[in-house]
Amino acid sequence: MKILITALGGFPLRSCIVLALYFSSVCVMFSASAMTSSSAIKSPVSLSESQKAALVNLLGDEDPAIYQVVRDKIISCGDGATEWLRPHTLSSEPAVRRRAQEIIQHFARRVADDRFLAFCLTEGNELNLEKGAWLLAQTQYPDINPDAYQALFDSYAGELRERIDPRADADALLGAVNEYVFDVLRFNGNEQNYYDPENSYLNRVVDRRTGNPINLCLVYLLLARRLRLPITGIGLPGHFVCRYQSTSEEYYIDVFNKGKLWTKVHCIQYLLSRNYPVQDDYLGPANPRQILMRICGNLHQIYQHLELAEEVTRLQRYLIALAK
Repeated sequence: MKILITALGGFPLRSCIVLALYFSSVCVMFSASAMTSSSAIKSPVSLSESQKAALVNLLGDEDPAIYQVVRDKIISCGDGATEWLRPHTLSSEPAVRRRAQEIIQHFARRVADDRFLAFCLTEGNELNLEKGAWLLAQTQYPDINPDAYQALFDSYAGELRERIDPRADADALLGAVNEYVFDVLRFNGNEQNYYDPENSYLNRVVDRRTGNPINLCLVYLLLARRLRLPITGIGLPGHFVCRYQSTSEEYYIDVFNKGKLWTKVHCIQYLLSRNYPVQDDYLGPANPRQILMRICGNLHQIYQHLELAEEVTRLQRYLIALAK
């Protein structure tokens, strides 16, 4: 006990005493468990009611280092900790409420992380892109309701169906689509904060009506799929656009710039102006797996720039899974 308090000398006295008491009780618990089971250390930590109360009491401590130790101990208890931690999200102490919710979110994100990785590893190139986008969003926002967002897209498609004539030429058809997406729904490219991670999560793109090129194209593609329009995603280097292609007409759609229509010549000029070679694979449709990988690749680069090591590692796992 004395050694523990000395080691925690930089912490407030109250916190030192409580932590020392807690750690000493945990040591006793592990010593007893070790004599009965060689696998005890690998199992989630089991706590008494008094130990849980001590940890919850320390959730409100002002010292960030104390909170980090307490957070780690609660997480070591495994997902079951959410059951006894959840009531404290209604605590009268703001810090306890906030931190209890943060830890519960951690567990929820971990479940979502496993679910998305399993999806990446088991699905083929023609995976369900919409499902994949919502699973990815849940790794950051585990409480969202994908069914509600899908219903919202269904309603958008229903309204848009009333505005377009499928028999019209491409200019008129795409003009009607663009008017609805950019003037009625007011989606637009996030030029002010291009590298905001929220531009890459579909729920936040829908909530805020703004995003980066590939996720705005994703919105466009999900509407087009519901309306059975011949529109695909095109992964130009450094930019992402959509392509409308019928038996007689072809247009590239710069969704980030309010649906500006390009021809193939414009795409070639774009490549040449940025010193990219004119390659067929640059102008060919990206399959759903490639689109999902590019979204994750963008996020990986953004988190690297922001120096968020834990997020970088998370996205690296997704990229490896998608590359298999």
